[in-house]
Amino acid sequence: MKVLIRKAIIISPSFPNHGKQKDLFIENGFIQKIDDSISSEADQIIDIPNLHISAGWMDCFANFCDPGEEYKETITSGANAAAAGGFTDVMLVPNTTPVVHNKSQVDYLVQKGKTTPVNIHPIGAITNNADGKELSEMYDMHGAGAIAFSDGYRPLQSSGILQKALEYVLAIDGAIIQLPDDTSIGRYGQMNEGIISTQLGLPGKPAIAEELLVSRDIELARYTGSRIHFTGVSTQKSIELIAAAKKKGIKVSCSVTPYHLYFCDEDLQQYDTELKVNPPLRTLRERDHLRKAVADGTVDFIASHHSPQDYDHKVCEFEKAAFGMETLETVFSAAITSGVPIENFVSMQTQNIRKLFNMAIPEIKEGDAAVITLFDPTSEKTYSKIDLQSKCSNNAFIGKRLYGKVFGIINKDRIFLPQS
Repeated sequence: MKVLIRKAIIISPSFPNHGKQKDLFIENGFIQKIDDSISSEADQIIDIPNLHISAGWMDCFANFCDPGEEYKETITSGANAAAAGGFTDVMLVPNTTPVVHNKSQVDYLVQKGKTTPVNIHPIGAITNNADGKELSEMYDMHGAGAIAFSDGYRPLQSSGILQKALEYVLAIDGAIIQLPDDTSIGRYGQMNEGIISTQLGLPGKPAIAEELLVSRDIELARYTGSRIHFTGVSTQKSIELIAAAKKKGIKVSCSVTPYHLYFCDEDLQQYDTELKVNPPLRTLRERDHLRKAVADGTVDFIASHHSPQDYDHKVCEFEKAAFGMETLETVFSAAITSGVPIENFVSMQTQNIRKLFNMAIPEIKEGDAAVITLFDPTSEKTYSKIDLQSKCSNNAFIGKRLYGKVFGIINKDRIFLPQS
């Protein structure tokens, strides 16, 4: 297939074409020519006002619910949601039914991903059934295509098991991903513990439940010399601990969610179940500190924490509602509206994340494969359910007026442009 992209502003920090407006000619999935003006015949011409392009974005923490809960999401619908959000690569958490804890389950996801417009990267469970008791066969899963290891939404509570896991992945230069949450603290918490939870009469989950696990896991990473990534970080103290660890040379990194950058616990005053997430939305002060940490580079990138939930799990009493939010289509707009500069966002989602997980970084240059995200960083958009490719619509950004719009992606010699 021949594709001609006209008058695209290239956002490619650290690379020569950054900030330049160019035409691109793509043939059979490879960039053949980049020039000020190209007149080659093409099967499809992409000519969109204020079009910006970058290397394809990557996400590190999404749940496509397949296998086991396909009524919420499938590999196909989840991949379409990712593509609509500008992601060419997505890492999938292992919390499916069954849990992705062996080679055959990794193979299943890899094979399913061959037919999707995005590249699927399985995360293997650290322990069998993600129950935190016995280590899984991580080496076999790595050989089958597991890109990292995590128990996903069931973070490891045992220091001994985590120590063994960190030592195990040293042999394969792997990384452990932890969602920091000491589940013995605030076990029944529904939201952040604070003034708002008291006013609403809801059980709270205190910030220390997160911070204790961050502190412990940093020490284990220091002791083992291995790599650990914290995702869903939500408090100032956690950020400070991670920043201090980085200065000491400990192999630690972190990501934040788009909803922790945009919302705070004050937004829960109407008992909006779409905002019931874990880690919970923190105070306005904590939210603003996360924004500063993104700006100063302490936060390495943004993780979608895409967690689709069906109608029955969200349209109910707050205490009975499931945790999680559908997010992939709105990550970019939420980040830009929260003050993340476009160059920072692109660097985080193209370079930082791939460096961490030992992946080749795509570049927009002649001769390279076309792995491209198409977007407009300045347009305004009010999202509605019709904009979602996911099977679920538990997205709190619906109805919000946001900046930034994604048109779609070019990847695997395919064009996916649902918003053009």
